[in-house]
Amino acid sequence: MNNNKIKRMVGIAILSAIVVVLQLLGSFIKIGPVSICLVLVPIVVGAATYGPAAGAILGGVFSIVVLCQPDTNVFYQVSVLGTVLTVAVKGALSGYLAGLTFQLASKKNVWLGVILSAVVAPIVNTGIFFIGCRVFFWDTLASWGQGNALNYMLTVMIGFNFLAELGTNVVCSPIICRILKAAKH
Repeated sequence: MNNNKIKRMVGIAILSAIVVVLQLLGSFIKIGPVSICLVLVPIVVGAATYGPAAGAILGGVFSIVVLCQPDTNVFYQVSVLGTVLTVAVKGALSGYLAGLTFQLASKKNVWLGVILSAVVAPIVNTGIFFIGCRVFFWDTLASWGQGNALNYMLTVMIGFNFLAELGTNVVCSPIICRILKAAKH
């Protein structure tokens, strides 16, 4: 195995460990009943540094941790398949599409690529979460939202959380990528 493959494997392993720690710690940082997802930052950094497949791997690690957390139990009670499908797809796809976005946009400008990737990851993560909730959990969400599932989703489960994820990603991901690039030289 050559040196570049080893560096890539080690980099993805370190970012995977950061994903696990941030997701576990992030479950303690809440806006209302929803945890803030800080974990998208290392997913974007990994996707920009190592490519879409690495982003998907890191998103998969994120998904596994989410599926093992106590907060997820409320969704398991409604639909195990819906929970697993929603969480697995949103994690892996947000990392993969962040990496793909970086690959395409960085041909024009590397920093634009990182910023666009930092925007894409929370949009995909939140968008697929919303679609999964619409397909599998809508009636339950309506009962939680006193008959209005859409309002409950947009205000309680997505609104503040999405804005916090987006802001954190757009600020932190380019800074971390710049530090990593500087460290290579």
